[in-house]
Amino acid sequence: MVEILVTLFILTVGLLGVASLQFVSAFSNADALHRSQAVLVAQQFSERLRAAAAPSGEGLTVDNQYFVNNAYNFASLSCDSSALPYECFCLALPASIPNCLQNQCTSPQLAQFDAYEMSCAVTAAAPSLSISLTCDDNNALDAHSCSAGSRHQIMIAWPVESWQNQERILNTECNLNRSDAHDCVTLDLTL
Repeated sequence: MVEILVTLFILTVGLLGVASLQFVSAFSNADALHRSQAVLVAQQFSERLRAAAAPSGEGLTVDNQYFVNNAYNFASLSCDSSALPYECFCLALPASIPNCLQNQCTSPQLAQFDAYEMSCAVTAAAPSLSISLTCDDNNALDAHSCSAGSRHQIMIAWPVESWQNQERILNTECNLNRSDAHDCVTLDLTL
């Protein structure tokens, strides 16, 4: 009789361990999915930037509208419902966004359209992802927000949680100007 109780106890502890491993793997899979989707969107955005670049001086530049902060993550749009961002903004093209798929667009309009499309791409992957484009401008005196030969950085970030009160090592680059913990994928591009 005692042997059966000991066996049941050992079996119970083993099953709890298996359940814990399953929970941890699900947690890690979600993070891996965010990272994979972020890499794909960052690569797509870098290709759009290369396609939109125009010759300027000793290299290529993209329109200044690409560097408008509220162009990304639907910051300049409003939604009347409590729907998720993708459902609210991406199922139909908002009137304030030019349709560059069907019409000829100017460079500023293409920049606005690309920012919208990339914002839709990240929220389609996961509603908590956000995208940004920054520039380490090597010539602040010219008319370009990001001069030819400057480093562009595409960042796609998402919030992360610590598990079982374990201290998570955070990338400082992902957490600048953020109050909660984020992880990110960055892609550096020089045109």
